Amino acid sequence: MTISFKGKVAIVTGAGQGLGRCHALELARRGAKVVINDLGGSVDGTGGSSAAAMKVVEEIKAAGGEAIANGASVSDKAGAQSIVDDAVKAFGRLDILINNAGILRDKSFKKMELSDFELVNNVHLLGSAYVTKAAWPIMNDQGYGRIVMTTSSSGLYGNFGQSNYGAAKLGLIGLMNTLKLEGQKSNVHVNAIAPVAGTRMTENLGIPPEAFAQLKPELVTPAVLYLCHDDAPTGTIIEAGAGYYSKVQIVEGKGVKLSQNATLEDFAANWDKISDMSDAKPFSNGAEVTFKIFTMQ
Repeated sequence: MTISFKGKVAIVTGAGQGLGRCHALELARRGAKVVINDLGGSVDGTGGSSAAAMKVVEEIKAAGGEAIANGASVSDKAGAQSIVDDAVKAFGRLDILINNAGILRDKSFKKMELSDFELVNNVHLLGSAYVTKAAWPIMNDQGYGRIVMTTSSSGLYGNFGQSNYGAAKLGLIGLMNTLKLEGQKSNVHVNAIAPVAGTRMTENLGIPPEAFAQLKPELVTPAVLYLCHDDAPTGTIIEAGAGYYSKVQIVEGKGVKLSQNATLEDFAANWDKISDMSDAKPFSNGAEVTFKIFTMQ
């Protein structure tokens, strides 16, 4: 069965190059009308040009598709709103939002300036929140929406020199986990992709050339499009790279119930049980954890 996006309107942020470009081109090839957002800056977020976004628009139009460009910064509230406004003005609705825009300011935490920590979080975490906030009422009112956050293994598991990036990327999972609950009654599904891809953002991270060549960004796109089609799940994280795809979950161990008078020594004596992950399981919301605590024998 061929999955079509005909009749759908999609926004892809950071779509001038790399992953975003691949997502946008494939959405358009499958019939979606696409807003190509890209500030056109460098990897560290400096500068800006509309050329990259316009080039992708031209590619889509040359192939018979429909697309417009938007050069706003997602980290600016008014700019984020303009991305959504442009989609509705040009195409009359909004069905899909792929939050892909991002920058890097890598340094060890000891050497990192707080301004670099703030800037990376402003683009990845707040930028995704700003554009999602602008799209949220539209999707909820029409009873349909598909949103994909772009997380990272650096956020899920950590990576040396990426405390700012990792914090933002795991923050997006927290955002997804709440929005999946708030959007469910309105058929608004929110998922996350953790891509491993060879792009200009990763070319200086020390990946061996032979491995870098296999990390084609277009191999991440099938997972992203699955997470934003009609039958998409919600609250799901997918790791994708070089043809590898896997669901990722946050899980909690079985744990142990100690007495109401538990001490540090009691905790230490039960450490093996507390840290045992052999019967670990995921939870769909925080209330389930509270219920477990109070019903556990």
